[in-house]
Amino acid sequence: MSTEKRSNLLAIIVMILLFGMISFVTNLASPMGDVLKNQFGVANWMGTLGVFANFIAYAVMGIPAGNLLQKHGYKFTALAAVAVGFTGVGVQTIAGLLNGDIAFGVYLLGAFIAGFSMCMLNIVVNPMLNKLAGGGNRGNQLLQVGGSFNSLMGTAVIFLTGVFVPSIANAEIKQVFPLMFIALAIFALAFVVIIFTNIPESKPEATTNQKKEQYGPMSFRHFVLGAVAIFIYVGVEVGIPNVLQKWLQNGGLSVETGAEGIAATVAATYWLLMLVGRLTGAALGAKVSAKSMLTAVSVIGLGLVAGAMLLDPAISVNLPVFKGTEGFGMENVPINAALLVLCGLCTSVMWGGIFNLAVEGLGRYTEKASGIFMALVCGGGILPLLQNYVVDLSGNYLVSYLVIVAGLAYLLFYALIGSKNVNKDIPTE
Repeated sequence: MSTEKRSNLLAIIVMILLFGMISFVTNLASPMGDVLKNQFGVANWMGTLGVFANFIAYAVMGIPAGNLLQKHGYKFTALAAVAVGFTGVGVQTIAGLLNGDIAFGVYLLGAFIAGFSMCMLNIVVNPMLNKLAGGGNRGNQLLQVGGSFNSLMGTAVIFLTGVFVPSIANAEIKQVFPLMFIALAIFALAFVVIIFTNIPESKPEATTNQKKEQYGPMSFRHFVLGAVAIFIYVGVEVGIPNVLQKWLQNGGLSVETGAEGIAATVAATYWLLMLVGRLTGAALGAKVSAKSMLTAVSVIGLGLVAGAMLLDPAISVNLPVFKGTEGFGMENVPINAALLVLCGLCTSVMWGGIFNLAVEGLGRYTEKASGIFMALVCGGGILPLLQNYVVDLSGNYLVSYLVIVAGLAYLLFYALIGSKNVNKDIPTE
């Protein structure tokens, strides 16, 4: 194996590890919502402010981080992202040592800082993996591999939370310290590894060519539409299990005893199926184009969500679910819930497909485009709020999935029409 290939392999491994850290820290915010709710006696929506802070940080940091990547390169930005992540998780850990309302505020500050890091890591990892694979189908395949490890770490957080916090009702932030210490250790290790890893960089951007400076990522129609697609996709990915769990906890299940636990295991199974979908996507990525993959999963997703909205909840099925430390087991759930869980197979491969299509042909504008992309990840904090608002207006959880249907319809449009590069006359070298 040549020196260049060995260097690229190590860079790929580092990027995939960072991909996993994004999910580990981000998904930790979800069970922490229940911890905050019970420790501080706040309303449900206040308990989810940690998740909201994580995603809103993308809107604040997306474009600045993209500019940072364009100016200082992948290695510098990756090191900065890891340092910020260490700081954010550290602040969250400090919150567990405090008492009263100030602890709640400090935790949210830590979540916001950690969100900065997740945004910066995404900006480095996505274009870097696509670049190392040479773009095209291979780029899509490598993004799916990274996404698989992302899902694995996300599932690990759910599993480990169950180990360290057996009773959410009586949980406190300090009980989650082991998970925070794991995150801090991984960040510290990643920082050292990145320092000694040779990461290929793009050529410095020329500043003297005035003709090229009149263009940017937003000059490409397929990128603009792709950025909107990412905003919608993250909202769809988060919204499906979010409302599903609330529906099951609040009357969606025919049995009252243990409804909260069953709802959580069903939601966890959705995220586990995302891992299965990404592994499948990684295996098929080199053979199936991102356009074909995104088209197929958008159509299937539309069918599953439509079925969930239209079928009678009285119809129940036995669903294999992930129960954390107990492994797998069967639960009797409404058929609507089973169909929504299966959507995890569809949403799993959408991120890589959308990113691959949106940056194809951008050349020297790819790094800056990645920053704009990350700013719009805030859709994961905004669309679920809209969906929950529809629940409040209609009094019906399943009706709120009209928001998801609209989102999937747009993703189908992007795959079939919006992803075509109609600006090939713009110089990109």
